[in-house]
Amino acid sequence: MKIWEKGIPTNQKINAFTVGNDRELDLHLAQYDAIGSIAQAKMLASAGLISAQESENLVAALEEILSDISNGTFKIEAEFEDVHSKIEFLLIQKLGDAGRKIHTARSRNDQVLTDMHLYLKVEISHIKSLVKDLFDLLIKRASEGKDILIPGYTHMQIAMPSSFGLWFAGYAETLVDDVSLLNAAFKVVDQNALGSGAGYGSSFPIDRKLTTELLGFSDLKYNPIAAQMSRGKSEKITSFALSSVASTLSKLSDDIILYASQNFGFLSLPDDLTTGSSLMPHKKNPDVFELIRGKSNRIQALPYEITLLTNNLTSGYHRDFQLLKEGVFPAVENLKSCLELMIFGLANLKLKEGILSDEKYRLLFTVDALNELVAQGIPFRTAYQQIADEVQSGTFKSPDATRHTHEGSINNLCLEEIVRKMDSEC
Repeated sequence: MKIWEKGIPTNQKINAFTVGNDRELDLHLAQYDAIGSIAQAKMLASAGLISAQESENLVAALEEILSDISNGTFKIEAEFEDVHSKIEFLLIQKLGDAGRKIHTARSRNDQVLTDMHLYLKVEISHIKSLVKDLFDLLIKRASEGKDILIPGYTHMQIAMPSSFGLWFAGYAETLVDDVSLLNAAFKVVDQNALGSGAGYGSSFPIDRKLTTELLGFSDLKYNPIAAQMSRGKSEKITSFALSSVASTLSKLSDDIILYASQNFGFLSLPDDLTTGSSLMPHKKNPDVFELIRGKSNRIQALPYEITLLTNNLTSGYHRDFQLLKEGVFPAVENLKSCLELMIFGLANLKLKEGILSDEKYRLLFTVDALNELVAQGIPFRTAYQQIADEVQSGTFKSPDATRHTHEGSINNLCLEEIVRKMDSEC
């Protein structure tokens, strides 16, 4: 069944090509399509376009469909084009003419827009919750590791002293920025497109503010052309937020992989968090973090894929938009699984102490020694040259501890302030 059919058969090759894998992908939207249709049925009755009894019957039937979706028995068979045609078929099968009225004052264009906005609202909220869980864990581990010093690097060369506390807290505060972008994306999708029709509104006296309230949107996308132009733009803005979180996960994974390698040995992974080699008996591979890195890097390509799909399209609907689902749904699922696995893995990392006792880190405190001379009244450039001469001659003696007191430094991590920043976003 196709809800646009007029009794003229479509060539099977065209049918297969245009439907693509929509049936599989649309299972992500099924519950939202039913929820949107419930609001539509109630609004149609309120506007006098269907009877109160027809509305009640439609809502009851849609709630049954929602139950089937929830328990996993809802399917979109090959004879249906997408979730919209399947649900409308079920309504007609159950209710006859009342089912045929559900599409009054609605286009598949605003239907899928509404579904996608509802879906993205839920998924952005879920991702925010996982990001907050990761943030809380990073803050906890920063507190635990605040006194364990590690080398910091620039250009991948030993640079200045850092600590596990500073390292964990750095990623925690970075997640605050990621949540800011998720909030921005949420605000964009928290607008009701239902009633915009094919992009030019409707001659029916529909009540779009009612469906906005029924569906829990904070506002209405008033202009129907603007509503249609949000197709692709909403996904693109969301993809940038997903990409930002993915970027943080990728970099954190890369650090963990590096720090767990034998050449660094700053931390270790429990045996059950690693995999082995089919050839080398000693191997303990950080596959989980490598896959988080790889999946996160692929998510970071999504904004550019969406840009190429939508960049030169005129206003109004184009079938190209169908392809957006192929990138967005897997990206959302992959990001959630990456966050879940990062939380699991990060909680089980074992931190090594006494790292800086290794001779190769003896020059790590040159800047601290330089600053001590400056504090004694020696001009900075003179002190710099003195320390450089000591390094060159092999007479440099390292300070015995860090004395960093400014906000956010090794000895003053400002964890409470970072938590406050995150709380303001959540």
